[in-house]
Amino acid sequence: MSLQEDNIAATQQLFAAFGAGDIPAILSHCNDDIRIEFYGPDDIIPYAGMYDGMEGARTFFETVLSSVDIHVFDPLEFLSDKDKVIVTGVLHLTAKSTGRDIKSDFVHVITMRDGKWLKFRDFMDTNQAVKAFS
Repeated sequence: MSLQEDNIAATQQLFAAFGAGDIPAILSHCNDDIRIEFYGPDDIIPYAGMYDGMEGARTFFETVLSSVDIHVFDPLEFLSDKDKVIVTGVLHLTAKSTGRDIKSDFVHVITMRDGKWLKFRDFMDTNQAVKAFS
């Protein structure tokens, strides 16, 4: 397999672990120096913010999984070039605190190092998340 194919496969494995709610498996696909950036108001969206290192990644993924019910998390396209993987898809979540829906397209931009996530940036319609958590 090429580097690009390996990076896509590793990303697909992390997504599968996320869908299963398996935090240890998620973290096994993260570099020790991972940086996670989820954009949006962190006083409203529980998991918005910047997270560094494995403990930060654990906090991010645990917060996401404890804050929403996942109905649809469907990555539709994986693109890779060198150390980058870009994923486009759709999601449908429900904010557990309010019962309101979050429906959005998403783009994830992932930087890989040694087959593991080094940087993860999440782009979605954060207005949907704000409405759901407000």
